[in-house]
Amino acid sequence: MRIMNISHISWKADVKAGFIVSLIALPLCLGIATASGFPPFAGIITAIIGGLLTSWIGSARFTIKGPAAGLIVIVLGAVMELGQGNMIAGYHKALAVGVVAGILQLILALIRMAGLGIAISKTVVHGMLAAIGIIIIAKQAHVMLGVTPTSQDTLLLLSEIPQSFINMDYVIGIIGFMSLFILIYWDNIAIGVLRAVPAPLVVLLIAVPFSVMAGIDSSYQINLPDSVIEGFAFPDFSDIASITFIQYVIMFALVGAIESTLTVVASDAMKEYQHASDLNRDLFATSVGNIIASSLGGLPMISEIVRSKANIDAGATSHIANVAHGAFLLFYVVILSNAIELIPLASLAAMLVLTGLRLASYKEWRHAYYIGKDQLFLFSITVIVTLLTDLLIGVGTGLIAKIMLHAYRGVSPVALFRSHIQLKQEAQAQRIIIKGNAAFPALIKIRNMLRHINDEARHIIVDIHHVALVDHTFLSGLHAVFAQYPLLSYSIEGKNNMRALGHSEYSVHVKSL
Repeated sequence: MRIMNISHISWKADVKAGFIVSLIALPLCLGIATASGFPPFAGIITAIIGGLLTSWIGSARFTIKGPAAGLIVIVLGAVMELGQGNMIAGYHKALAVGVVAGILQLILALIRMAGLGIAISKTVVHGMLAAIGIIIIAKQAHVMLGVTPTSQDTLLLLSEIPQSFINMDYVIGIIGFMSLFILIYWDNIAIGVLRAVPAPLVVLLIAVPFSVMAGIDSSYQINLPDSVIEGFAFPDFSDIASITFIQYVIMFALVGAIESTLTVVASDAMKEYQHASDLNRDLFATSVGNIIASSLGGLPMISEIVRSKANIDAGATSHIANVAHGAFLLFYVVILSNAIELIPLASLAAMLVLTGLRLASYKEWRHAYYIGKDQLFLFSITVIVTLLTDLLIGVGTGLIAKIMLHAYRGVSPVALFRSHIQLKQEAQAQRIIIKGNAAFPALIKIRNMLRHINDEARHIIVDIHHVALVDHTFLSGLHAVFAQYPLLSYSIEGKNNMRALGHSEYSVHVKSL
C-alpha cells in the first residue's frame, strides 16, 4: 500500500476536483451501465470502488477509475450472448466474466506486462474505438428519441434511425435533443462563473425539471434499488468453460488493460508530473478493483480518460481526488436516490451519443490519412470488420492487415521480430542503436532497457541508421514510453535519411533507395 506524505497534499484542491468529477461521473456511470445491459446502479458501484479502494493500492496519481463507454459493446455482447435472451441471467454471467478478466489483468500486472498496451498499433486501437463509437450511436440514438428499434444488428439499427426520428416520442425527443445541444455548445454559450459548471450537470438541472413537468412515464427514467446493499448482485460461473465465456474474458481483460494504459500515459503527459506512473502498479490496482466490483454486481473498471482529464483540469494534486470522487458518488446514491431516479434516460443516451460521435469523428479518419494512406487502410478495415463481426475479430484483422502491409514492403513477419538493440555510453548521452526493423518488438525492448538505465542519464539518442523500416507504432509508442520518464529527453537519429509514407512525424518510414 502507498504511504502518503500528508503535508504535500492539498486537500482543498483534491476535494474540489473530486466533487467536479463526481458531477460528470454520475450521469455517465448510469448511462454506461444502462447501455451495457446492466442495472444503472452497477455503474455507480464500479466508480465508488474505483475511488474508495483502488486509490490506496497503487492507482496512478491523477487518473479516475470507473466504467467506460469503450467497454459498452463488449459488456452488452456478453450479457446478450451468455444470457441467450435472458438479460438477468446474462448480467450475472457477465459479472463472472468480469471477475475472471480481473484475475487475468492481475496476472499481467504481476508479470509486468502492462506496458504492452503502448506497443499495440495505435491505428488499430483507434479503429476499434471508432467502431465502438458507431455501435453506441446506433443503439443509443433510438433511446434518445424514445423509440424501441426492431433490430439488434448495428447496420440495421443505423438504417432505422431516420424511421425512429419520424416516430419519436416528441417529449422524449425534445429532452434528448436539448441534452445533446447543451453538451455540445455549453462551453460556447456559458458566460462568467457558469463556465465552471460541467455540461452534464447543466443537462440534469434542465432535463430533470422538464421531464417532471412533462410527466414522462417512469419507464423512461432511471430505476435504482432501495438501498446500496440491495443493489449488489453476484456472478454466475456456470458458463466458465464455454468458448463464448473465454472470448469475452480475453476482450474484457485486454481492451480494458490497453485503454487503462493509454489513459495513464496521457494523464502523466497532461500533468507533466515529475515522476511517471507505474503502469503495472496501476493495472494491479485496476485488476483488484475489477475483481471486487464484478463480485458485487458492478461494471468493468478502467482508468477513464474523460474523467481523468476533468480531474486534472479541476486542479487535482493527488489520488485523494479519486477518493473524493468515489465518496461523493456514495453520498449521492445514499442521500439523493429519489432525485437520481428522476433523470430521463434520453439525457443519458444523449451523453453516450456524443461520446460515440467523438470516438467515430471524421477527425479520426482524417488523422489516420495524415499519418499515411496505409494507416487509413488499417483504420478503415478495423472499423468495417468490427461492425460486420465483433471486436476481437476486427482488432485481429487490423493487426494481420498491418503485418501483411509490412510483408508487401519486403519485411516478413519473422523479420519484424529480428531487431538487435545495443546501448552505448557516450560523453553527453546514451545511444540506443537499432539494427533490423523498428517495430513493436523493438519498442518493448527499449522500454525494458530504460527501466534499468543509469539514473544519472538525461538524454537518449535512438539511432536508426541501420534500420530498414520504422513502424508508426514504434514512433508513436516511443513518444509514450519516454513520456513515462519526464526527466529524460530523447532524439532520433537517422530518420531524415528515410522516406516517410505520410505527413506526420509518426508516419511509417522506409529506407530510401
